Amino acid sequence: MTADPDRAAFDRLCGSDPVLTDIRPAGEVVPGFTRDLILTSGAPLPWERYVGGQREAILGAAQFEGLAATRDDAEAKLAAGEIRVAPCHAYGCVGSVAGVYTASMPVFVVENRPFGNVGFCNFYEGDAPRRLNYGCWDDIVRERLEHVHERVAPVVADAVRRSGGIELKPIMRRALNLGDELHSRNTAATMLFERALLPALLDIAAEDRRRVDATVDMLASSDYFFLRLSMAAAKAIADGAHGIDGSAVVTALVIGCEGFAIRVSGLGDRWFTGPHADVEAKLFDGHTADEISWMGGESCITETVGLGGFAQAAAPALQGYQGGSATAMVERNLAMYDICVGENTTFRLPYLDYRGTPTGIDVRKVVATGIRPVIDAGIGGRDGGQIGAGVVRAPMACFTAAAEALDAA
Repeated sequence: MTADPDRAAFDRLCGSDPVLTDIRPAGEVVPGFTRDLILTSGAPLPWERYVGGQREAILGAAQFEGLAATRDDAEAKLAAGEIRVAPCHAYGCVGSVAGVYTASMPVFVVENRPFGNVGFCNFYEGDAPRRLNYGCWDDIVRERLEHVHERVAPVVADAVRRSGGIELKPIMRRALNLGDELHSRNTAATMLFERALLPALLDIAAEDRRRVDATVDMLASSDYFFLRLSMAAAKAIADGAHGIDGSAVVTALVIGCEGFAIRVSGLGDRWFTGPHADVEAKLFDGHTADEISWMGGESCITETVGLGGFAQAAAPALQGYQGGSATAMVERNLAMYDICVGENTTFRLPYLDYRGTPTGIDVRKVVATGIRPVIDAGIGGRDGGQIGAGVVRAPMACFTAAAEALDAA
């Protein structure tokens, strides 16, 4: 064991360098991914325990991939084990909301070059509230997925390869200075990413202008395009800090249909579970609080590395999207310093005089202070789709269980 395992994990979180190197179908690049496999968010569960929107997303993914002809066919094959379900994190992936992955879906391949590990995340589906990752499946959802996978992803992949890869950390650092927190707000990061791709996109356009039109349209109209890249980058960063013997630093925060769970650097592949998080949400017009439904979510990997709710002071414009006030956002952000190992050496907050974001959630500090991690999040509805956005707080039970396991170890 190192002299200070928590500091060692923190140094790895700060010293990581995520680089987007490629975009390929999951079945080609994710180790161990087979055609009969569907990945989903959260701690591991047997198929029969998936419920609500998360179950519907898995069933929709089976139909999208051609593993089943109908919903009933998918139900039968999943029950029989002919279609397998596994958690995203077990395969180096991270999932937005229900997080479903199938073999043909294109994924961002992000290498953490100092430490040699790779993180993956699939593509943003677009701005429509009804999306597969929010538990919706119909012909319109299928058409949008096919549009992204067949017309947008190949062009972005070509541009990334022509560019020789895209360093993501400089984009993320600058986006924080421009009003993003890189979870619920990715407006600046999306524009900066588009600028990084621009020379290659112009080269492609010179060869065939029609190839780039759909890609440019999506980049220009989707403020959340970069979210999946910030997730893949954060996954690569967090995994780089995992596996340090004795460390109490959290390396994954996940939501599933049954509740919340965390993974800790010094405790291997164990997941420590608890009830659903508390939520304060601003709902879209026409929706009410009794509709809120949990259907998974791993975009809180961004909070794990000092972004999202741990960088709220960078993004006052979030008030218009998820409610609250700028004062409350700053106060929540400041409280996170009390449960972290240190201040990030790259990700800084202009409003706090460029203080580094609180980084390296320490389970022992969470238990000792009673301060629970704050997470920015989209809110799903019981009938599928996104119905709002807000702030959630992870349940204490996960951290208490992890702290007890560390003491026992």
